[in-house]
Amino acid sequence: MAIKDILNFRKRSKSAIGMVIGSADDDICIAGYTSLDKNPEIMAGVKKIAELIGSITIHLMENTADGDVRITNELSRMIDITPMPNMTRMTWVESFVSTMLLHGKGNAIVLPHTRAGYLKRLEPIAAARVAFNPIGWNDYTVNIDGRAYKPDDVLHFVYNPDKTYLWKGSGVTVQLKDIANNLKQAAATKKGFLESKWKPSVIVKVDAMTEQFRTPEGREKILQEYIQMEGEGKPWVVPAEQIDVTTVKPLTLADLAISDSVEIDKKTVAALLGVPPFLLGVGDYDQKAWNNFIQNTIRPIAIGIQQELTRKLILSDKWYLKFNVLSLMDWDLKTISDVFCTLGDRGYVTGNEVRDRIGMSPREGLDELRILENYIPWNMSGLQGKLLQPDGGSDE
Repeated sequence: MAIKDILNFRKRSKSAIGMVIGSADDDICIAGYTSLDKNPEIMAGVKKIAELIGSITIHLMENTADGDVRITNELSRMIDITPMPNMTRMTWVESFVSTMLLHGKGNAIVLPHTRAGYLKRLEPIAAARVAFNPIGWNDYTVNIDGRAYKPDDVLHFVYNPDKTYLWKGSGVTVQLKDIANNLKQAAATKKGFLESKWKPSVIVKVDAMTEQFRTPEGREKILQEYIQMEGEGKPWVVPAEQIDVTTVKPLTLADLAISDSVEIDKKTVAALLGVPPFLLGVGDYDQKAWNNFIQNTIRPIAIGIQQELTRKLILSDKWYLKFNVLSLMDWDLKTISDVFCTLGDRGYVTGNEVRDRIGMSPREGLDELRILENYIPWNMSGLQGKLLQPDGGSDE
């Protein structure tokens, strides 16, 4: 086999999942090759997940005896702000999350580059440049542009583990294939229906035995004389024996139940991707559904990413990377105020911590923990001033 044939074979073997459906000239039918990343609904869901994860701040944390604290150093800055030259951190995260969910069929590779032992950049690799070569059941190599790398040498983000090779992702492309087909067919049907020229609203029946009706010129003359009136709203006056005018109601998209079918398919796409249906244009915004989406879709994906970053990039056993997922929760200002006022009254947060949570700058004198006077240890409850008598005794 020639090198050219080998390259063509490899190229074909890496093609994304798509649909090929035959077409006829008179049928409303989709034709040609269509990959999942061409479907608007699927792309909208994947893009929203990638955008949200890309917008979350990545914290470098340290385990201490008094709890976990955030660390700010060159490593934290590199990962959270400048992971890759010519890319923002948000674009960097979006690139490999989109690859993991869609283009890479559940897999995304980021190649770390170091110099003199220091991490310099984290290069996201396009799915078309990557191939996985299993070694037995539990080991493998990653080929990037034909060069083999061990799993420890790359960051391998996985979504929905494969049923055979558990270290490999499988994504949701197979489940989405038929739904994408249905949505594309619905769009093609709607477009073809709206552009169809066979939608007359009025039919004029004439006596074909009349000589002047047999030619286009004769029929046009009849329309000019009897049908096309100069004034709007004037009644038509036609000879009853020769002409019969009938009003026809064209078939509508509602009759075809296109909208109901599309809505069901969009809800199925939303369920498979784990996004609320309103993000795909079905229904209205719902705060509880949004927060559930953040907790049950965004958070697990973010945890998987932060675990891979931590185990491959962090040497200290007391440090780890963490996405600030709570920043995406939809909490109104009143809820935030009620929660933090309660925490402040009990001395759990300072005034500046509250101001930071609602986007305000810190102020001097608000870094001290304060509590109400009746929030005291239980064993000191009898020592409150209002319970003590002037002679040193108590009310009892």
